[in-house]
Amino acid sequence: MFRVAWNLFGAVFTYAKIGWWGLVLPKVQEHLVVAQAIVRGDDGVLLAVRRDLRGWELSGGKVEPGETPEAAVCREVLEETGLIVEVERYVGDYVRTGFGPHTARVYLCRPVGGTLQSNWETLDLRWYSLDALPDTLFSWFREPLRDAFSGLTPPPVSKIEHQGIPEILAAVRIDLRMRLSNNRAGT
Repeated sequence: MFRVAWNLFGAVFTYAKIGWWGLVLPKVQEHLVVAQAIVRGDDGVLLAVRRDLRGWELSGGKVEPGETPEAAVCREVLEETGLIVEVERYVGDYVRTGFGPHTARVYLCRPVGGTLQSNWETLDLRWYSLDALPDTLFSWFREPLRDAFSGLTPPPVSKIEHQGIPEILAAVRIDLRMRLSNNRAGT
């Protein structure tokens, strides 16, 4: 019971930080570009639960100045999962407008070394079959997964997705389900 109460208490600070990131920061900094990895292994695709907004998602993070998106995605996967990956192909750009505007540059990757392990930033890591993705996967990761495994090898996609009130409320619902279940919801 204490752990659940602590998780809910932590949500207040998480939501404040995410509110700042989504509403204020875009007005004072240049457009954010993040690199995200769809890591495909023998057991499916690798998903992670981060410490802040809790729900299943792809690994990835901000592209640092002077860093290529391909190098950023490999660095982020290593930092968040302990796996060394190799980029197989560029899936595409997902330009997200509205709350927390950014461009997610998504890559299909495969593990080539390392040891899968969670850390201070990543609470849980699991392999999922594409036909059994958790219902606590954030909605904005579903389309890149569909595009990566559409059965075709299309040229990279370029899509615009709006992150409005419905997406924010859905993310909060997922986060609260994960916190109330000690990160076991939807698994």
